[in-house]
Amino acid sequence: MEHTQKIIIDSHQGRKQRNVLVGMSGGVDSTVAAFTLMRKGFQVEGLHFLNGFPCKRAYDAQKAADHLHIPLHIIDVSHIFRKEVADYFVMEYRKGRTPNPCVVCNKKVKFTILLAEARKRGFDHVATGHYARIDYDDSQNIFKLLAGKDKNKDQSYFLFLLEQNDLARLLFPNGDKTKKEIRELAVKIGLDFKKQEESQEICFIPDNNYRSFIKNYDSSCGPVSGWIVDKRGEIMGRHEGIFSYTIGQRRGLKIASTRPYYVVEIDAAKNEVIVARQEEQGSQGLIAKNVCWSSSDIMTDRTIEAVTRIRYRHAGADSIIKPLNVSFICMSDIPANTDGQDYMVLFKEPQNAVAPGQAAVFYQEDRVIGGGWIERSLGVE
Repeated sequence: MEHTQKIIIDSHQGRKQRNVLVGMSGGVDSTVAAFTLMRKGFQVEGLHFLNGFPCKRAYDAQKAADHLHIPLHIIDVSHIFRKEVADYFVMEYRKGRTPNPCVVCNKKVKFTILLAEARKRGFDHVATGHYARIDYDDSQNIFKLLAGKDKNKDQSYFLFLLEQNDLARLLFPNGDKTKKEIRELAVKIGLDFKKQEESQEICFIPDNNYRSFIKNYDSSCGPVSGWIVDKRGEIMGRHEGIFSYTIGQRRGLKIASTRPYYVVEIDAAKNEVIVARQEEQGSQGLIAKNVCWSSSDIMTDRTIEAVTRIRYRHAGADSIIKPLNVSFICMSDIPANTDGQDYMVLFKEPQNAVAPGQAAVFYQEDRVIGGGWIERSLGVE
């Protein structure tokens, strides 16, 4: 590890030329990332994934690579993508949970394959266009994952499962730039992205209609109607399948009322959607399962304070995080394919829309210190 870290430091400071394999989607972010590394003296090649779902990105990626005069490798990852991401996505909705496919894809597909391809092809590093930063702490001999400079585009939330061995070989050239700066740089180097729309949040659902996607993907997941009830169990209406609803949803409930209702719980066992008024939906905390920590310096056997983000666009909530398991496990002690601990996260102020299935990611200042999966919300006392 020490030797690898020294190489990373040298490359960041430009002391010697290294080569890097860049994950290229065909969009402005990954293309500018590749260009930035070229300008810093890296030997750059691109890698594009075909995930098996309709998308014109392969054409865009090749066009971007041609513009930069770099080789582009295209590989088919459709089998693993369907198994690890699409199947998971549909199954979570069927369970009444809200999946986070980007987190799962980053860990199980994107960076796993990027790093494997880099090793196979003899590359020192891999890079993507994510808005996040990596800092090496020489005094502690650890890599730290940090939020991107642009708080409106920061994507560190989606990267909390990356481990020390991953961070040691990763480069995020866009992390110290804003989206505006990235677009300005794209114009300066002659990239035409004016007609290109911003990438949709779910890359394998081009029209962003996840309900239609689920119905077409899994024929057994057709509409199964049931009751919409309030917290007291009183019937408020009917739903046409629990997979069509998410925690915090307000629109489309078809409940006749002078004041809006919000989805606060989905009970798959009873096939019910539970709704409540605005003032009833706050949560005092959550249970996070399979929590992993970014490095061994995080003391996971005791109560700690951190800011918890419960979804991508969440501003974060000051929290107290308490271990629920008796045994102490740190990231370096977790064998491959073994889950982490469970934790109770208590918010200092109640939070709305705590959705089981989403990631709870913990921050101390700009640093991602760990995260886990929301198992359930803790109601307001």
